[in-house]
Amino acid sequence: MLRRLHPEQPDSFAFTAANQQWAEAQITKYPEGRQASAVIPLLWRAQEQEGWLSRPAIESVADMLGMAYIRVLEVASFYFMFQLQPVGSVAHIQVCGTTSCMICGAEDLIAVCKEKIAAKPHELSADGKLSWEEVECLGSCTNAPMAQIGKDYYEDLTAESFGKIVDDLVAGKVPVPGPQNGRYAAEPLKGLTSLTEYDSGRTQYNASVQLASDLGDTVKRIDGTEVPILTPWLDKDGKAAASKAAPQPPKVPAPGKTAAQQSGTKKSGHKEPASPEGAAAKSDSPEVQEPQPETLTAARDGKPDDLKMLKGVGPKLEETLNELGFYHFDQISKWTPEHVAWVDARLKFKGRIERDGWIEQAAKLAAGEETEFAKRAKEDGTYED
Repeated sequence: MLRRLHPEQPDSFAFTAANQQWAEAQITKYPEGRQASAVIPLLWRAQEQEGWLSRPAIESVADMLGMAYIRVLEVASFYFMFQLQPVGSVAHIQVCGTTSCMICGAEDLIAVCKEKIAAKPHELSADGKLSWEEVECLGSCTNAPMAQIGKDYYEDLTAESFGKIVDDLVAGKVPVPGPQNGRYAAEPLKGLTSLTEYDSGRTQYNASVQLASDLGDTVKRIDGTEVPILTPWLDKDGKAAASKAAPQPPKVPAPGKTAAQQSGTKKSGHKEPASPEGAAAKSDSPEVQEPQPETLTAARDGKPDDLKMLKGVGPKLEETLNELGFYHFDQISKWTPEHVAWVDARLKFKGRIERDGWIEQAAKLAAGEETEFAKRAKEDGTYED
């Protein structure tokens, strides 16, 4: 199945404060340079917040992890748990249509979806509250037919019981998940035939349903306010962990002075180091000199090089590099390891410059040569960012 971004996209995306803190804490699970490993949980959190994954959300996650946009889009479009189009504001219903469910009545459930929600999958209901799709096996064959709504399974369904669940959701009610025919879990329909001693002293519902019921809203999406952020791999203080993961603003010269001026020299055409957002930053910390690469206030003769010819640089990253004072390939080709660290700190990621070989590429392009990536980019007009 071909999965594409939805044609209508929001202008921007930003995690809520709680979800931002959670996301930053998750990144600390992984060693330096391996932050990309957090891509799936961060995408999932973004989807939980918005209901679906928009292009701005995908790009925001990519920026947090220092990944090319296309790499994160590959992940989002590969896994069917990610929704690339708007879903119902109350719930998105996934009806299992694989063999066991099909022979037990899944087609009747799909008919209910078409009648009560929308004629086609992935379409929103008229009131925008619900959407639906048919999915492959959800692994609850003993309780067929079944559907997944939010994070919970609704099992042993009939057209009538499923229709009532849909009506309840529209009415603002929260149906209890699990078997809908009185069965406790996945035991034989006529009751337990063995291990009968375990039938006493049990909770009202089976374990997963009990937890969902205890939450009080089984279709509720995670918004970051449920429980404190715990990071047992570091400590139990999620806020502390998040602060360790958050990009730290670089130390900059005192207001009104460039690094060169502080050291007693002056470089013509240079400007103050920029903050991670590309604007001059101020700091109350003691003045610290940094190995600063050559920066310019504007492109020479008003003709900047096309930095998108560097693998890993797209329009947004090119704009950021320009804001930092880098307009030409020969500037980048002269970066030392210290300069790379300086730039890394201001681009909110570490490792991409060396991983994608910017310096080597820039040296060739500055000399008038053409790299394989630049050749491809010119031919098909695509860039990485």
